[in-house]
Amino acid sequence: MNNKSNNRRFQSYKTVLGMFLAMMILTLATGCATGVKQMDAFEQNKKIGRGVNIIGYDPIWKSREQARFKEKFFKTIKEGGFSSVRINLYPFAHMEATAPYTLKNSWFEVADWAVENALKNDLMVILDMHEYETMSKDPNNNKDKFLAFWKQAAPHFKDASENVIFELLNEPARKLTPELWNEYLKEALAIVRESNPTRTVVIGPGVFNRIGVLNKLELPEDDRNIIVTIHYYEPHSFTHQGAAWSSNKSKTGIKWLGTEREKKIIVNDFTVAQKWAKKHNRPILLGEFGAYDKGDIDSRVRYTSAVARTAEEFGFSWTYWQFDSDFVVYKVLEDKWFEPIHNALIPPKE
Repeated sequence: MNNKSNNRRFQSYKTVLGMFLAMMILTLATGCATGVKQMDAFEQNKKIGRGVNIIGYDPIWKSREQARFKEKFFKTIKEGGFSSVRINLYPFAHMEATAPYTLKNSWFEVADWAVENALKNDLMVILDMHEYETMSKDPNNNKDKFLAFWKQAAPHFKDASENVIFELLNEPARKLTPELWNEYLKEALAIVRESNPTRTVVIGPGVFNRIGVLNKLELPEDDRNIIVTIHYYEPHSFTHQGAAWSSNKSKTGIKWLGTEREKKIIVNDFTVAQKWAKKHNRPILLGEFGAYDKGDIDSRVRYTSAVARTAEEFGFSWTYWQFDSDFVVYKVLEDKWFEPIHNALIPPKE
């Protein structure tokens, strides 16, 4: 009897121990300990779907009273057929000048307001660290400030919805070479993972997130909760004609006719991105695309529609550049969609 009793007790202990271990594994796998469910990057990318970049150059960051972007626009964006917003963040001007580069409360108030209202309107949120110009000009002297941002922003948003995604840095380029960016991104990602182990993160290649530099991007193989972003403004002579900051500022009148040859270039370029994505098992976000306002509107509509539809055919999510300022899809002062571009992005028949 004693042997049988001991055996039953042993089996009972094994069962309880097995259940305990299973629960622990499930807890770790789902990220319950952090309050954020472990997400699949491909599913997250699908949820981004069709998006638009917002408030990067808006006076709202200096004064809420001077804001061009109003709270009602989150609802407008959702009702306009978009499923996500990429919030362009320029935090450096709102940090203390010396280490630890503390961010001002007023900056977080605006960021929180944007995130909360986007989520309230069922929009996915990408928090895009957009200080690419400063980082590209002098990466070494701004590295600490860059990392300090994520040391503050990541813990601040650690309990945010799983529908909030972090983008480490927009368009690393110039002196922030692809090789140097590989070093910086690993450090930044490690900082994010300390407080957000299950948060989806967006990372792109160097040289302005160009497709042709994807093969130089190095990501941690054991971190699968990453979406890879690319930007697309080809041909640059068309998309940036007349832009004051561009080498094409004196050139206008360049058309994009939507010929089979022109469309094939987009397909070929996106094929390169798709092949890389399949090889590395990573989802792709087309984080920026568009054509500057100085181009003729018919060409801009053809181009915008062609890029958006081709991206969708390849299974890429996208976020158009941008809601307001330039490349506009919404006329803020008139409080209405710029219909030609809006219709190119979100076909009316849908």
